[in-house]
Amino acid sequence: MKVNMKAQANGFLSNSAEGERKSINSELWHACAGPLVSLPPVGSLVVYFPQGHSEQVAASMQKETDFIPSYPNLPSKLICMLHNVTLHV
Repeated sequence: MKVNMKAQANGFLSNSAEGERKSINSELWHACAGPLVSLPPVGSLVVYFPQGHSEQVAASMQKETDFIPSYPNLPSKLICMLHNVTLHV
């Protein structure tokens, strides 16, 4: 069962109907993330590290690091343009 959460004006989360877009209170998200976290603005150039992404996926799935897929033809870093920022809880 999938439950969507929607931030209310007071910053608290409430259940929302299936299919309704999630909305997070940006100020609350930044307060929880801490003062050292900053997000690049849309349109910025950012560096994506595929190996780091693979390691995070393996960790979130509680898999051994021996099972991390290897992509030998993929560069170790990719320069990308940020098109959208979505905040998650």
